[in-house]
Amino acid sequence: PRKRHERRPMEFLAEEEAEAMIAAPNSRTWLGWRDRTLLQMALQTGLRNHEIRALRREEVELGAGAHVRCLGKGRKMRCTPLAKDVALALKEWLTKQDGGPESVVFPSSKGGALSADALQRLVSRHAKTAGMTCPSIISKSVTPHTLRHTAAIQFLWRGVDLSVIALWLGHESVETTQAYLHAD
Repeated sequence: PRKRHERRPMEFLAEEEAEAMIAAPNSRTWLGWRDRTLLQMALQTGLRNHEIRALRREEVELGAGAHVRCLGKGRKMRCTPLAKDVALALKEWLTKQDGGPESVVFPSSKGGALSADALQRLVSRHAKTAGMTCPSIISKSVTPHTLRHTAAIQFLWRGVDLSVIALWLGHESVETTQAYLHAD
């Protein structure tokens, strides 16, 4: 039998904390602009760490019905819709960047894909900066997966059906998604 252990409460950001995270990067620099766009997309779509890092330009559709397609956990392809503001931010970002359809959406400063550690450091750095304007974020352990939890909770707060949230997040079962009901 599995060992019994206490599960920690699911960590997610309140709306004002998420807004502080998005506002944290200095968008006047290339890295800050990339980071702000990445955080906006992560907080709105709930993509996993490896899905964000591997996202290619050809997998982003910015026309009518804007969405991102990604190969997720278990090698399952899924589509997640983009809000208008996030689609606009992505469109601005992609039109100013060099690269073909195979290039990553959020490259490192050297042009390759971000590493898992780099994404983790990016999120931690901006959480620390966001803590200056939103002190409640300081007590939280903010990771790329926290951004995923935040997206799911925000979907739930906006009245999106649990089965649709499970589909957008790429969950195998709606039972997995029900953890967000308990966290709320």
